[in-house]
Amino acid sequence: MGSSTELSSFGISCCVPQTRMQSLQPDPKAQYRSVYEALKKIVLTEGFWRPLRGINVTMLGAGPAHAMYFACYEKIKKSLSDTIQHGGNSHLANGIAGSVATLLHDAVMNPAEVVKQRMQMFNSPYKSVLQCVRTVRRTEGLGAFYRSYTTQLTMNVPFQAIHFITYEFMQEQVNPRREYNPLSHVFAGGVAGAVAAAATTPLDVCKTLLNTQENTALSSLNISGHLSGMVNAFRTVYKLGGIAGYFRGVQARVIYQIPSTAIAWSVYEFFKYFLTKHKLEKRTSF
Repeated sequence: MGSSTELSSFGISCCVPQTRMQSLQPDPKAQYRSVYEALKKIVLTEGFWRPLRGINVTMLGAGPAHAMYFACYEKIKKSLSDTIQHGGNSHLANGIAGSVATLLHDAVMNPAEVVKQRMQMFNSPYKSVLQCVRTVRRTEGLGAFYRSYTTQLTMNVPFQAIHFITYEFMQEQVNPRREYNPLSHVFAGGVAGAVAAAATTPLDVCKTLLNTQENTALSSLNISGHLSGMVNAFRTVYKLGGIAGYFRGVQARVIYQIPSTAIAWSVYEFFKYFLTKHKLEKRTSF
């Protein structure tokens, strides 16, 4: 889910290949034909731990971001479902709740995403998270950490709408009684993540370009200064790669999202079940 996906260790390891493969004009040494080739080449040439660059800043923001995210989602979903379907499951309520929750989530995660992706680029000049934060703030200002925020929202709002609607739909098919069923949560979460990831890849490519400000790509079009705005990003991607450019890294993105969303949903449903059960047992004990 947008960035809730960083909870998966496999998902984290795929982040570097995804960022690299979305590069519009990569260094010849950083050109990959598949996710496996990218991961293998990065490990062999840059070290075993290289695919995990940026994990610390991601996990630092993930805790508070997801706490707000799921709390907001549940509250809005329940309120809207009661209004629209009188307590029943409403796909419209699910989509709206997921979209609104994204606003809070991305406000926390966007700066972390900027730092993470800059550290993951080939030949990144940053040795640590703190150095990256200080350098970006000094050279580009605080606004650089939110340069892609509108694009992030433009991507994540439809992503979350598709994601939650697909998840709830799949739950209706494989778990119609909506009981705690780990297998159904993993399956539905994985499918939802894959569908949403594939559908929003063009927006993710534009977000990556805005976050990384890829120098080689921008200079080839004689773009000076910093690229900003979703419209400019869309135009730049098209000039550099045509229609195919919008789908660079789609395979890595889908592979990255499947285990991530599956794990995120199974963990969330477990704690939801555990807390609900504990609350009921506490009530019946009185």
